[in-house]
Amino acid sequence: LKDRATEVGIQHAKELGYKIIAAASTGNAAASLACLSATHKMEVVIFAPSSSPPAKLTQILQYGAHLFPVNGSYDDAFDLSMDVVKATGWYLRSTGINPILSEGKKTVALEIAEQLNWEVPDQIFVPVGDGCIIGGVYKGFYDLHQLGWIDRLPKIVAVQAEGSSAIVNALKSGKIKPVNAETVADSISVDLPRDGQKAIRAVKESHGYGLKMTDGEILAAQHYLAKTTGLFAEPAAAAAFAGLIKSTNENKINSDETAAVLITGTGLKDINAAQQIVNIPSPILPDLDSFKNVWSRSHS
Repeated sequence: LKDRATEVGIQHAKELGYKIIAAASTGNAAASLACLSATHKMEVVIFAPSSSPPAKLTQILQYGAHLFPVNGSYDDAFDLSMDVVKATGWYLRSTGINPILSEGKKTVALEIAEQLNWEVPDQIFVPVGDGCIIGGVYKGFYDLHQLGWIDRLPKIVAVQAEGSSAIVNALKSGKIKPVNAETVADSISVDLPRDGQKAIRAVKESHGYGLKMTDGEILAAQHYLAKTTGLFAEPAAAAAFAGLIKSTNENKINSDETAAVLITGTGLKDINAAQQIVNIPSPILPDLDSFKNVWSRSHS
């Protein structure tokens, strides 16, 4: 999903004559920008929280981007990226401030509709941080509906971590208030969502709803998803699957309804989070008896 928005943003920057692109990110959007910019020979400057998983920061550096780890939150990195771009005149790919990115994000809705032969799912579960992805998902289905290619919109479900739920909190009042974000799902850990109004509109206009997931529910869903489907998702992506589980348990989705879940990032980007719920076994001796002893204990 990040690559879809990034490619559109890069093409827009090139069309306008920019040579340097900047972005604030928790890591995934930055890695996407660094990777694709390398193929386009564009210079990239990234601002990311220093607390981002090392795998994400390493990926950014491998692609040759200029990385500035920020001693603060994602919101601090975002504000700094705004200040830098105002001072330098560089192109900004940051979520929530660049409307062209939604044109890339919306293609996931087009793809889902096409793959389902233009029969849209009844509900679609989207992990939400800043709100850019869910806003793009809504725009894609809205465009298809306006064209007459689909006969209805799916209910769009905004799934947030309980410790970073500014958008879900605002669904009733319509007014977004900052939170002190704290969650294992770093990619959706945001104090003040920059695309919050688009996210609220996506949920309300599609007659969807919002869900808050605890870190425990997210990590449990991550493990269950991996061992039952072969998809190893990072916590932020697994949050959407946790939302499906919760909706099923709370009868918010009927047994005859269809659902789509956006799994937006690989678990390999945050191994430390995954290891909170699984433990690497102690080593055994390289002999058959050692194996048999451990095997029998684990299956007794």
